Amino acid sequence: MRLRSPSHYEFAILTDLCMRSKAVWGYTPEMLEEFRAELTVSEEDAANDVIVVADDILGIAGVVQVAIDGDTAWLEKLFVEPTRLGEGTGQMMYVWACRVAQDAGAKELVIDCDPDAKDFYLRMGAERDGEAESPSISGRMLPRLVHRLHPARAAGN
Repeated sequence: MRLRSPSHYEFAILTDLCMRSKAVWGYTPEMLEEFRAELTVSEEDAANDVIVVADDILGIAGVVQVAIDGDTAWLEKLFVEPTRLGEGTGQMMYVWACRVAQDAGAKELVIDCDPDAKDFYLRMGAERDGEAESPSISGRMLPRLVHRLHPARAAGN
């Protein structure tokens, strides 16, 4: 499995992957459409944030997007192709997200996650930190988690 930057022609493919991955939690097609804007991977996202695709000989297995704002990084997306769940792709992308945030100087990675994904992030080391309103559905509250990051070590230390 390798992590690489997405090609410009893959944004629609990655958006579809995010939609399929979100559907694993049993959302209705109507509810998934409510989420479409936040699940869309765009050229603007790639210009402003750090996005990588996990792929191998079988094709694209996942996508992760991290936004960095000073001391805080935000896990904007982490989605695994449903047919590839259980292969460790999500863990690999999460570790990458923590590292890229830490290397950029962030002290924490904030995750406003789907309620069904909360346990994954807690197992990976994130901690509960309240709630945040869904960007897609007014009044819908999501678990807010924070992964505290250690300062990056200088080379040779």
